Amino acid sequence: MQVSKYGFGAAPIGNLFSAVGDDEARAAVDAAYDAGIRLFDTAPHYGLGLSERRLGAALAGRPRDSYTLSTKVGRLLVPAPAGAPVGRDDEGFDVPADLRRVRDYSRDGVRRSLEESLERLGLDAIDIALIHDPDDHWEQAVSEAYPALAELRDQGVVKAVGVGMNQAGMLARFVRETGVDTVMLAGRYTLLDQSGEEELLPLCRERGVSVLAAGVFNSGLLATHDPSGTYDYAPAPGDLLARARRIASVCERHGVTLPRAALAFPLRHPAVVSVVVGARSAAEVTRNAALTAAPVPEDLWADLAAEGLIP
Repeated sequence: MQVSKYGFGAAPIGNLFSAVGDDEARAAVDAAYDAGIRLFDTAPHYGLGLSERRLGAALAGRPRDSYTLSTKVGRLLVPAPAGAPVGRDDEGFDVPADLRRVRDYSRDGVRRSLEESLERLGLDAIDIALIHDPDDHWEQAVSEAYPALAELRDQGVVKAVGVGMNQAGMLARFVRETGVDTVMLAGRYTLLDQSGEEELLPLCRERGVSVLAAGVFNSGLLATHDPSGTYDYAPAPGDLLARARRIASVCERHGVTLPRAALAFPLRHPAVVSVVVGARSAAEVTRNAALTAAPVPEDLWADLAAEGLIP
């Protein structure tokens, strides 16, 4: 299976942090496709299914073999209790909380999750199925979720199976103990955090497991040339803010912006096949496409390493 070097992360069009209109969401997906992006990633978690519905609608009519789609299992969406007041979702998405998430990494839960995802997406097949955030559910994820996905892979229902997490340690365990095809590593192989390189990435390289790098801006700190904002969805610690500014200063000497370097950095590792970047508008997609259009000088990486800012 071939994927584009950069992928479209569909959490923002699930109203991550703030609402996005239907037309704006569709325009973002259209812009990504027009820019040559052919990997689209979503999950039931994103906006309580809104991301999947919008992504499926935007991709409808595109040749099905022209793009690769990934979604996730591990959170079933079930109706909120009858008579309960419907407020707003409390997990970061600006959507009505008329559904709730139930963690379920069982065999039946996995199959039900994929069936419901296909219905929301309006598709009859998913290319990549990822076990989503099983941090506190290792036993069920490895004994039930993975075998269920492997069975569906053997049947041709999905083409590849894997795991998506914000940590490298358990992903490495999945690579060692199962036959996953891919892992999605969020935030742990970036200009500010290379912990994924300690064990996971070399192991993936050795086993032929493809790495999808996500969260390369560490939730915002690396998204602008003047570093500010959050790191892993919390206020950035002072030492990391200072380090990001030092990296930006070195980048500037080479005529490169910090976000451009952040997007290019993960692809330097041979295990990484694609960098998945979230976008909520066509303007954001166009901006990211412009950042990735020109190569980053090799001297930049050498200077960052010489100053102890990257390995």
